[in-house]
Amino acid sequence: MVFDFLGSRRKAVIAMAHIGALPGAPLFDAEGGMAKLIDDVARDIENLQDNGVHAIMFGNENDRPYRFAAPMESAVAMTAIISALKPMLKVPFGVNFLWDPTASVAIAGATGASFAREIFTGLFASDMGLWQPNAADAHKLRTEIGRKDLKLFYNINAEFAASLDARPIELRARSAVFSSLADAILVSGPLTGQPAAAADLRKVAETVTEVPVFANTGVNPDNVRDVLSVASGVIVGTSLKVDGNTWNPVDPARVKRFMDKVAPLV
Repeated sequence: MVFDFLGSRRKAVIAMAHIGALPGAPLFDAEGGMAKLIDDVARDIENLQDNGVHAIMFGNENDRPYRFAAPMESAVAMTAIISALKPMLKVPFGVNFLWDPTASVAIAGATGASFAREIFTGLFASDMGLWQPNAADAHKLRTEIGRKDLKLFYNINAEFAASLDARPIELRARSAVFSSLADAILVSGPLTGQPAAAADLRKVAETVTEVPVFANTGVNPDNVRDVLSVASGVIVGTSLKVDGNTWNPVDPARVKRFMDKVAPLV
């Protein structure tokens, strides 16, 4: 069992529901507005659920260029979109507002999510500048809103960034569990859609044994069995999209192929 909300399965597939650029983001489609954002994500959710994913995570990947602090209008819009879509959800769901840990927790708490993903710890040089998250504030908010059951997924090596911490990745992961109370550890590749280094994933999974370890990026039908031989689960987005393009809609045939590969393992 990975988490109680995922049932008795041994391994878990969490699929991304990428929301289009939100109000306040440069790529926001003002003409389509909120209605288009909701309709597009609803179609993706339907295709993901119909083909057997175990959970869904809402993310605002298209709010480029990314920011460290969530704009009020974007955070409120994401909350409204998830709330509108919640009645159609048949599986547990999570939230990730890039790249703001407290906003992710706040939106997850308000919408009744089971988990939130973010960069909660570390120090990074990134496309957005110096990246210095604060796990304590996110935990404080989780307590204040009465959601201590909300699982916090710590992405331990940030995409679009390089760690300024010289410790080996497995030690950083172990430390995040010990000192910053991570509920799960995620291992990523350098960019969205690119796989984590197999050696990094294995070292983290062998070192961190008290919480689940997930592969966070770059998982596809060709590597998922190898990844799940090491990890407790995967978070997958790009490889389930039409033509394997992050910004395209979900392709139900790709989801089916992926879950067919996973079925014997879970």
